[in-house]
Amino acid sequence: MATRDEIEDELRRARRVRQIVDFTCAMIAQGQLARRDAERLVDAARQRILDLFPDGEQTYEIVCAPRFRRLLDEFTRTEPEVQRGVVLAFRARSSEH
Repeated sequence: MATRDEIEDELRRARRVRQIVDFTCAMIAQGQLARRDAERLVDAARQRILDLFPDGEQTYEIVCAPRFRRLLDEFTRTEPEVQRGVVLAFRARSSEH
């Protein structure tokens, strides 16, 4: 049987998880974030939640992940594909300087 201190500790950690989830959801819904930035925010929230409940990965995947996924799909903007590594050719110099 759990002690009063253990129960209070778990309740405190559960409140903290709710705060993290609520904050993350609000930032995604109101932040007009790029998808990549919002995904980083979700990754940070996930890590913090698992720090609080190390054995809670399955619960996270069932409860939090679908909510975050829906918000990411609904509220984030995709950035245009940036072409990287393109080198522009120099124009040939005329013989006149």
